Amino acid sequence: MTLARTGTEARRQLSWTRTDWGLVVAALGLSLVGAMLVWSATRGTSGNSYLVRHLLNTAVGVGLGLAVMRIDFRTIRAWAPWVYLASLLGLVAVLSPLGSTINGSRSWVQLPGFSIQPAELAKVALCIGLAMILAERGERDHPPPQRDVALAVGLAAVPILLVLAQPDLGSAVVLVMISLGVVAVSGASRWWLVGAAVGMVAAVVAAWTTPLLSDYQRDRLLAFADPTIDPQGIGYQVSQVRLAIGSGGWWGQGVGEGTQTQGGFIPFQQTDFVFSVAGEELGFAGAAGLLLVSGFVVLRAFLIARDAQDSFGRLVATGVGCWLLFQTVQNVGMNLGMLPVTGLPLPFVSYGGSSMFACWVAVGLLGNVHLVNLRKLF
Repeated sequence: MTLARTGTEARRQLSWTRTDWGLVVAALGLSLVGAMLVWSATRGTSGNSYLVRHLLNTAVGVGLGLAVMRIDFRTIRAWAPWVYLASLLGLVAVLSPLGSTINGSRSWVQLPGFSIQPAELAKVALCIGLAMILAERGERDHPPPQRDVALAVGLAAVPILLVLAQPDLGSAVVLVMISLGVVAVSGASRWWLVGAAVGMVAAVVAAWTTPLLSDYQRDRLLAFADPTIDPQGIGYQVSQVRLAIGSGGWWGQGVGEGTQTQGGFIPFQQTDFVFSVAGEELGFAGAAGLLLVSGFVVLRAFLIARDAQDSFGRLVATGVGCWLLFQTVQNVGMNLGMLPVTGLPLPFVSYGGSSMFACWVAVGLLGNVHLVNLRKLF
């Protein structure tokens, strides 16, 4: 009994001392910088309310991440089907009378006192669900059977199509990138990747050529090429974002001093365009620093995937890395006018509870994979 208790205590102590604190501190730093940027963008109209909610979301997210780190890895694998089913139920609920439409996308479920975005849960579900299927019989030097790959692609297609039906093109593309990354690293035939890429292109073309996209979303894509197309709507917003970032110079105008930000010229700046606050008020140096920390989190995800001792952990970490990498590139790209506006938040930084919780659960998954090797020592 004493030896068993001693072993348990040793494993618990090892978990805390060998936790990837660099990853945790980087993610926490992004969240706290995000709190400052959100406060600066909203203090003129809402006082400290957004700041308080962002900090509360961060605290809950950190708690979720640390809890996930300490769940037995076999339990996470066993829960994967249930997490996947829960995400599907949420996506179906969005399309029911429970869903609400914001900015042309029916992406939210309103509950008493708060709302949730099930597409964020779907990102977590795909990371662990696809890993469970493709790691069942496939190992590092042995690709998964074709039947398992076909099953994984089919299961990925269901939430992707449900998200497209909202329609939320940005989140759908993130789910596609997660799926492509996990399938590629699993060792599956490249023809599966070619087929998936063709399917993604076909879905985007179908969304563009059919009434699936709302007029608002169509204008957001068109404004990427020519902001003058909708000068009073999204075109105006895109122009103001570019002006804000360009006016920041090397060192910025100072927190709370940005002309465009404090003038309230950029709608939804605390969510989709929070990077423009960094560009204007922190300047090139501050915005570049933010990107370096985000890059560190993504790099840690891929390094953890590389060092994973089993296929399940390797594929989970790969999925998380693809998710955070693509979403960061897309958000920053649309702020800089290099990519179309899709409404994706900047991970850990943008205001939003669902996104914050999902990102911190992703950190928890990475931390769990990181600890698996160390736990095997005891």
